[in-house]
Parts: sequence; C-alpha cells; structure tokens
Amino acid sequence: MAETFHSKAALVTNSADTNLLTAGSGETLVIIHCQVANVDGTNAADLYLDMVDDESSDVTAALAHTISVPADTAINPIGGKLVLEQGDKINIWAGAASDLEVTISYLKIT
Repeated sequence: MAETFHSKAALVTNSADTNLLTAGSGETLVIIHCQVANVDGTNAADLYLDMVDDESSDVTAALAHTISVPADTAINPIGGKLVLEQGDKINIWAGAASDLEVTISYLKIT
C-alpha cells in the first residue's frame, strides 16, 4: 500500500452540495486537518459541510450546518481525523459567495 500526503485549497461558493473531496477507486483518505477562513472584513458567513457515505446508499451526514464564521476569523469544522472510503465525499458551501476559503489536508492510502 502506498501512503501519500496531500492538501487542497478552495474558495467556498454558495452553491449547495459543492464537492470538495472524493475518495477515488481503491482509495482511503484520512482527513487530518480542515480549516475554513472568513476573508470578508465585515460580515459573518454561514458554513455547511457534509459527508456523503457511498457505502450507505449515499447517506448524507452534516459535519457543520449553518455554522456562523465571524469576519476575519477561521474555524476547524472537523474535530479530529475523518476517514473517507472509496466513493465517500465531502461537500461544502456557504451562505454567501466569496466570503469563505477552505484548506484541507489528508493522507491518501492506495
């Protein structure tokens, strides 16, 4: 088995269920860190973060739902490690476009 570290950064849109990360065929992803920063200097923005479990007929579980991120601050919406198995995914969106940015780090096992 190969193990490699990866990171990804993205602007969080206000389109519901925007895919951030998906475990591909034969992959297991261990999310190590996830940080969401509000880059708007004035307004708070709501964060939505879901895990979609492919093994359970695409059951969606909220990791963060309507979490207000104050202006010029950052939060870590995943407390601890989270394992994504083949086909599982993380979806993210915000209450306002262009206010939130996300950084996620993970270990990919193939």
